[in-house]
Amino acid sequence: MKTKVSKALTQPVAGLALLAMVATTYPSPSWAQLPAPTAAVQENVEYTLDGGDRIRINVFEVPEYSGDYQIPPGGDLYLPLIGRVIIRGLTQNQAAELVTTRYARFLRRPIVTVSLLAPRPINVVVSGEVISPGSYTVGLQGGAGDNPGVQYPTIVSALTLAQGVTLAADLRQVQLRRSQGGNLPTQIYNIDLTQLVRTGTVDRDLTLRDGDTIFIPTATSINLAELRQFASASFAVPANRPRTVTVVGEVNRPGSYVVLGGGISTAAATDQGGNQGGANNNGLPTVTRAIQLAGGITSEADIRSILIRRPTKSGTEHSISVNLWDLLKTGDVAQDTLVQEGDTIVVATATDINPAEATELADANFSPATIPVSVVGEVKTPGVINLPPNTPMNQAILSAGGFNNARARRNTVELVRLNPDGTVTRRNIETNFAQGINEQTNPRLRANDIVVVNRSGIARIGDTLGTAFGPLGGVINILRFIGF
Repeated sequence: MKTKVSKALTQPVAGLALLAMVATTYPSPSWAQLPAPTAAVQENVEYTLDGGDRIRINVFEVPEYSGDYQIPPGGDLYLPLIGRVIIRGLTQNQAAELVTTRYARFLRRPIVTVSLLAPRPINVVVSGEVISPGSYTVGLQGGAGDNPGVQYPTIVSALTLAQGVTLAADLRQVQLRRSQGGNLPTQIYNIDLTQLVRTGTVDRDLTLRDGDTIFIPTATSINLAELRQFASASFAVPANRPRTVTVVGEVNRPGSYVVLGGGISTAAATDQGGNQGGANNNGLPTVTRAIQLAGGITSEADIRSILIRRPTKSGTEHSISVNLWDLLKTGDVAQDTLVQEGDTIVVATATDINPAEATELADANFSPATIPVSVVGEVKTPGVINLPPNTPMNQAILSAGGFNNARARRNTVELVRLNPDGTVTRRNIETNFAQGINEQTNPRLRANDIVVVNRSGIARIGDTLGTAFGPLGGVINILRFIGF
């Protein structure tokens, strides 16, 4: 054995006396006696040992002094030869230095390492902008035997237990509050979690200690692009978590709906076709998915002025403006922002509608799959017909069975349209089934348009004569019946 016991052990001193002498000569330092950690050390993982931790102390080439230990609640260990050692509040390196100092009295140049086999669970408080604020026990995992594989308690694991941060959170100003005990002031560390998402690293110690408080403040402003970027973070709310939102304004079925990432469902109703909104199970719970479930926008919707009212944990409310026209024209997916439990989506009414924009908007996925159009008058099956958006007028007439050839005026029809400002527009349109889609003879229809096919001149004269001679014809039939 290369490391030899020093001469002090060869003296005729009783074991108990020797232990007493060691304890007197080399008292156990407290945390306050150790050098203050530098800023560089604080920025690394600095787990401090305490009761409940399971550690391994290895004295190089002295196996009889090496072993695995469960630290008792008080933090005192009793080691071979040196006796009582207080390692509570020390890091692994600090504990190794302390044990090395103790063994140096008896061993020549001892080499001691302290490794963590299984960390203790710790209690922390998570407050602020998280789904379920409260007190949590962070259950930790560690390896065993020769493969420690220790996972230290971090802010991310605590936020996961609290079911993730809300969409109103300020991730740049996360606070870790740590009590130092006694009359010492509470330490407050500011942590920027956005760096963890973007670079995988942070500039502060994320290792938690028992009694820590994590506070997630409410953001003063909302960055739509960042909301989508951080939605996939491990500390974010899972995309498949149901969230109830209210959709009002210019949608076909205003109300409250349950939105899921990739699919949309409601506890109250399904769409008119008997199907739940959302065609697949991929994606995120966004504004457009909520609008889809509400039956899509109406023809009077102003998609440039969609407002999201979002309650916060601090009791305030965020007002978030969304411009879905930018989503359509420039592909700005940040405008299709995520929704959160309790959100209210308000779709404003447009004061003016550009016909070209209305045509383009009708093909958007947050517009309804079908629109109601009334075809009345001299067609074979008059009534309300559900047609795809942007259906041309000629197609609507054909969907109603086509003209009633004996009575219809075939050269012109009347189109009646309700405008967003409440006025009604009536226009006579010359029909030509040989023409393609165009605004003059075959315009695209909007929801709630009315196509009126009037009577031809002959049919109108016939109806007039029938009305005039109707009573006389009835009298003649009665006279014939009584024998005149």
